[in-house]
Amino acid sequence: MPKMKTKSGAKKRFSFTATGKVRMNPAKKRHMLRRRPQKMKRQHRGTELMHPADAKIVAKFFLPNG
Repeated sequence: MPKMKTKSGAKKRFSFTATGKVRMNPAKKRHMLRRRPQKMKRQHRGTELMHPADAKIVAKFFLPNG
C-alpha cells in the first residue's frame, strides 16, 4: 500500500498547535473591506482555532501525517 500524501493546499493553509488543535486564517479579509464592519476586521486579524468538527475532517483527510 502506498504512503498517504498530505494535500499540498492544506499544508499552506492549516497548522497544528502543540495540543493538536487546527489553526487557520479567517476568511473575508482580502477585498471589499470598506463595507465590512470594523469589529469583524479587528476580530479576524491573525489566526484562530478551527471548530472541532471541522478540524477533525481536516486532520483526517487533508493532513493525515500532521
